[in-house]
Amino acid sequence: MTVFHLDDFLAGWIGGASSVIVGHPLDTVKTRLQAGKGYKNTLHCIVTIYKKETVTGFFKGLSFPLASITLYNSMVFGCYSNTQRLISRYRYGDGRHPSSMLDMTAASMLTGLVSVGVGAPVDLVKIRLQMQTQHVLAENFNLAGNGSMPLRSVGLQAQTMSRGPIHCISTILQNEGIQGLYRGAGAMILRDIPGYTLYFIPYTLLCNWLNPKRNGSPHPCTIWLAGGLAGSISWVTATPADVVKSRLQADAIQHRKYNGILHCIMQSYKTEGIQVFFRGATVNAIRGFPMSATMFLGYELSLQFFRNS
Repeated sequence: MTVFHLDDFLAGWIGGASSVIVGHPLDTVKTRLQAGKGYKNTLHCIVTIYKKETVTGFFKGLSFPLASITLYNSMVFGCYSNTQRLISRYRYGDGRHPSSMLDMTAASMLTGLVSVGVGAPVDLVKIRLQMQTQHVLAENFNLAGNGSMPLRSVGLQAQTMSRGPIHCISTILQNEGIQGLYRGAGAMILRDIPGYTLYFIPYTLLCNWLNPKRNGSPHPCTIWLAGGLAGSISWVTATPADVVKSRLQADAIQHRKYNGILHCIMQSYKTEGIQVFFRGATVNAIRGFPMSATMFLGYELSLQFFRNS
């Protein structure tokens, strides 16, 4: 009997691509709130981005996560589902045996750990591109063009000048080495191990609660609601670690402020108080619902299609 299933990876790609497009605009707002400066609240951040960068500002950094979503979300859902089957096979002798809460927790935690290998570079490049602002670039190019002030003296980070994902990766490798692509990976592990546990388990529990008879596959409305609620729960609880991760990843080598996770936590707390670790929580809750609802709906429907074909 085959335990490994390729269709989980394919369905994860379809669901993941859909969720990235739906969730990216608010992801940009979340990143700016957590790692940027000058934003009073969520609404002010949205209005500022729109005024200075138009609608395109909300989609900065989209191309790279969308392109890499084939690998990342395929791996997440494929790893979770196949790990569950592997655990069931060795515990119960049957890979199709329903997973216990302990089995789901172990599969979720392992998925969170494995996902960082691919997810950390993807998130790093996405955040570096999201932190670019057109008005800052214009100001600094004007100053440099006048010859009255050198480009670097106005505080423009090298990563801010990235022309796209490939150029951004090249700049990071040149300035920081291969380890630079994994800056913030430790904070991402702290975010994703509990984050994926509070992603998959609430989804399963909500699906079972909304479909108590468990007769066949859950209704699409059930999948959509359970997935959306699970996403909001997961993202809100992961916000403190997500703030630290975003700050570490947005912290460029030329003007580095943080030496590591603990230093980032202490400095952020010292300068901005405990509330800094909940910055972006509202955006995470709002963004988490449609993004995760789309993710699970795309995944489950694709899975049904592949298995019925």
